[in-house]
Amino acid sequence: MTAKKYRLTLTLLVITLAVTAYISLHIGTISIPWFAVLVSFDAGELDISAETAETYKTVVSQIRLPRVLTALLCGAALAISGAAYQSMFMNPLVSPALLGVLAGAAFGASLGMLISNNILVAQLLAFGFGVVSVGTAVLLARFFPGNRLIMLIMGGVISSSLFTALLSVIKFIADTQNELPAIVYWLMGGFSAVSSSAAAMVLPFVAVGIVLIIAMSGYLNVLSMGDEEAASLGVNVKRSRMVLIIITTLISSLTVALGGMIGWVGLMIPHIARMICGADNRQLLPISALIGAIYLLIVDNICRTAFAGEIPIGIMTSLMGIPFFILVLSRTESRWN
Repeated sequence: MTAKKYRLTLTLLVITLAVTAYISLHIGTISIPWFAVLVSFDAGELDISAETAETYKTVVSQIRLPRVLTALLCGAALAISGAAYQSMFMNPLVSPALLGVLAGAAFGASLGMLISNNILVAQLLAFGFGVVSVGTAVLLARFFPGNRLIMLIMGGVISSSLFTALLSVIKFIADTQNELPAIVYWLMGGFSAVSSSAAAMVLPFVAVGIVLIIAMSGYLNVLSMGDEEAASLGVNVKRSRMVLIIITTLISSLTVALGGMIGWVGLMIPHIARMICGADNRQLLPISALIGAIYLLIVDNICRTAFAGEIPIGIMTSLMGIPFFILVLSRTESRWN
């Protein structure tokens, strides 16, 4: 993609993102007038009661805004992590779940729900065990001889299976009246429980991780050429890959801590972005992040407004992702040849 076309694409995506976020702030069970979001919440200026103005302010600042920002950054994080993994491992079918981060985070959150009624405990354990899961995969890869890349993937498979089994144990021993339904519902994903304090604490780290991955796009281009070629160009392959794995693991774990298990975003969105701009990570990563943010926010809006009751976002992303991914796969073969 030429520089001019790339800038135009970025501009259009940013405008789409802004419009989608604006619409998201005022649609829902309580419909906020557009002027209340755009202009002010002052009752005198809006010619509404002080109580209504306060309701609008509370809904937007404490509920809608944290949820919109969380959906945007989680979508961007999952999409950019998927693009980074696909370049690092030179495989179009990998995603943030490759090294077991999602399985580990799911186990941690379920354990937190089992031992405490505090959602913050579940979020902290989700993040912690997501990191532990990837650490387990990396540690296993170091113990066995052979191609390090293949061993790392195999370590991820083992780690993912381990924490999936532990998650089944949690479900088995959980109280079927209260704990098990809460665990199952959370695992299906959603942003309804996101608080402004949790968003303020976690989202800056997600944003920094996204920026760091984009900053390392040149290294990803070299790594996607293969280890020998990257080493011949003076790149420390082991260190570069490990730094990227750590960053993608951290932001992927944080998305699970905030929104539960949300599948397909990290697998599907990078392919869509690749169809638009090609395989150059300097263009692919920013476009993937923007498309992922727009996509997840739109899906979240559908989940909370299109039905009588809110449905888990993980269900919707799976239902929408499968046919889209089939279409994408039929058109992306040339991008990996």
